[in-house]
Formats: sequence, structure tokens, C-alpha cells
Amino acid sequence: MSDRQTDALSRLWPAYGLDVPDGPVVPVDLADLFGRRAPVVLEIGSGMGDSTAAMAAADPDRDYLAVEVHTPGIANLLDLVERGGLRNVRVAQGDALSLVNGLPEGVLDAVHVFFPDPWPKSRHHKRRIIQPAHVALLRSRLRSGGMLHCATDWAEYAEAMRETLDADPELVDAYGGFAPRPAHRPVTKFERRAITAGRPVADLLYRRR
Repeated sequence: MSDRQTDALSRLWPAYGLDVPDGPVVPVDLADLFGRRAPVVLEIGSGMGDSTAAMAAADPDRDYLAVEVHTPGIANLLDLVERGGLRNVRVAQGDALSLVNGLPEGVLDAVHVFFPDPWPKSRHHKRRIIQPAHVALLRSRLRSGGMLHCATDWAEYAEAMRETLDADPELVDAYGGFAPRPAHRPVTKFERRAITAGRPVADLLYRRR
């Protein structure tokens, strides 16, 4: 980590951070976490935080809860939060599914899963975040009409995502297939590299009935 990121982590984590413990599920009170009651977007795998910070800055009426496992990305997002004067971002460190299990049902306005690890080898597919049991859990935390938005640059995973999301009885495909690229999702360095390498990006947006 850079000195700036290290400093941001040490100073800002007490105010903006949330540890996701291993073991028993710990309930999360979102109103208490953010200090207000507002629609909440869950960002699973926020990476270096550029997209989360940009979306939160453009969407101040909603709160953004980013969950990530890698400390440098968390530190970078905290630095972006401070530099942008963002009050609607909180950052959780730990397993995303453990965090989701601690949330009440129907509490989220949206869930974003952008460029998750595709686990390309067949024997590793069970590790993918978008699979039936995980989708059912994520969907249960969405409000009625809430949106599950996935994006990937891995073609085989995109098709597998679509099949899994189509199979969930309480999700409705908002576009009847792969969606046009939403303007609200910022273009990241990762996405630019994928496009340069010839890997087109697929977006999938599904709404809870």
C-alpha cells in the first residue's frame, strides 16, 4: 500500500469500516451503520473502490456498502471517500455471503456484483459467487423491485450467470437478455484492459418480483 492508503486505513477505518467476523452470523443494522435511513446498495467485491466511489458521489440519496477482502483495495476506497467528501459509503472487510446473512430480508435497494472471479476451471465453478443458493440469498435481501446487477468479461461465466438468474423464480430479467451497458456503471481500468484484450463485457440486470 502507498503511504497515503496506509494513513487512510488507520484514520478512517473506525468511522467507515465494518469487520465481518468468521463464525456465527452477526446482525447488521444499516440505519445505525450509516446514521440515517436511506436505500442501500451492496457492492460485492469493490476492488480498488473507484467504481463504488464514483457511483456513490453521483447518487447521494442512496447509501453504498462495499464489501472486499483485500486490504489495499479497502484502504484505497477509504482514501477516495475522504478525498470526495463522501458520507454515503461504508466499507466491510470479510466474506460477502457472511455479511449478507447478517442483513434483514428485503433491506437492500440493489446488489452489484461487478467482475467477480470467474473461476474458469470446471472443478472450481462451485466457488463462483453467482450460483443458485447464493443468488437466492442475495435476492432475499432485496426489496420488492430491487435490482441485482452483475457484470463480467468472461463469456462462459456470463452465460452461466444468465442461466442461474433466469432459473430463480423471484427474479425478472429487466432486459430480456444481456443488457445494454448501464450509464451508471463507471468504466474501470480492469474493464478497459478486458476490452483491449478482446473480452467484451456483459451486463445482466434482474429485478425482484
